Amino acid sequence: MSELKRTPLFPQYADYPAVRCIDFGGWELPVQFYGIQKEHEAVRNEAGLFDVSHMGEFRVTGPDAERFLQRLTTNDVSGLVPGQAQYTFMCYPSGGVVDDLIIYKITQDQYLLVVNASNIDKDFAWLSEHMIGDVSLDNESGQTALLALQGPLASRILSRLTTHPAEVESLAPFHFMLQAEVCGSKAMVSRTGYTGEDGFEIYLHAEDAPHVWRELLRSGAPDGLLPAGLGARDTLRFEAKLPLYGQELSERITPLEAGLGFFVKLDKEGGFVGQEALAKQKAEGLPRKLVGVEMIDRGIPRAQYPVYADNRQIGEVTTGTQSPTLKRNLGLALLDIDYTRLGTEVWVEIRGKRLKAVVVKSPFYRRVQPGQGGDNGS
Repeated sequence: MSELKRTPLFPQYADYPAVRCIDFGGWELPVQFYGIQKEHEAVRNEAGLFDVSHMGEFRVTGPDAERFLQRLTTNDVSGLVPGQAQYTFMCYPSGGVVDDLIIYKITQDQYLLVVNASNIDKDFAWLSEHMIGDVSLDNESGQTALLALQGPLASRILSRLTTHPAEVESLAPFHFMLQAEVCGSKAMVSRTGYTGEDGFEIYLHAEDAPHVWRELLRSGAPDGLLPAGLGARDTLRFEAKLPLYGQELSERITPLEAGLGFFVKLDKEGGFVGQEALAKQKAEGLPRKLVGVEMIDRGIPRAQYPVYADNRQIGEVTTGTQSPTLKRNLGLALLDIDYTRLGTEVWVEIRGKRLKAVVVKSPFYRRVQPGQGGDNGS
């Protein structure tokens, strides 16, 4: 058995007696520090700090960097300006997903790509095999640490620990500060995240991460800041219907089926790998779609549980749990298109027994903006 990889923050986990680590795609990572429910609630109400240094970072540079990324990704890179980020996909010619990622435009000729940890080697190989023009590709994953400070008090906490508090507070979503300073260390700070809450992602040199981690938690403690693990990260993103590669997206699941067509620009100039297949799927009509389901009978839907209607299987659950925020047994399920209307009754097979569920509105949770109301997807 190969040894599990560890982030630069692994020694800090020992500060928490209740920490529990698991094998996550070859990495030894914390699933919880205090408990999933407690950490989930901290992010929804105050703030949580995640170690996501296992994510991959690639730097793309050269005069043809934009043309290269336009060809390899589904969103429109040409619309980016320096200091702006973009969510996008790399697709196979079939329309299935190689990976979902974020692109940061540093300068006209330089971009940073952030990819899923389990796909680092695959993604680097895919990009390398499809190089065009005058472009260089560098894997900076090993020397880069990434912290995610998420929650309604994230801005207050971070602004106390940077030399640019006004800029941090005014930073727009999917924009970033390239030359920031956090707890005395140089960092790139972006207003992005994976929880459905306001927050920031902080990119650092690996050797600076332990100090910044400790200082953020120390300074944020009076505001309720807690370290948070993979368990809360998953329940938070699930409630907000943010996809997880391998569950809501995969080689067999297209972005259109996952309900993420907004990030697929089928009419962008020059085209992209997978464009023809996705355009055909859209023109012919989706055969299936990702929807929310809520259990009527008692039971919790889990990933890969089959879903039935009219005495036949019509799909399967991609992610499911009891929502920590809403206290309802909910799931995301990829279903035949004929069974995706709100209110449609379906049956989820749980431990050999088919239990009644219903298709419901999703996302299940939406952050309420200050001064606005909201229904949190219910």
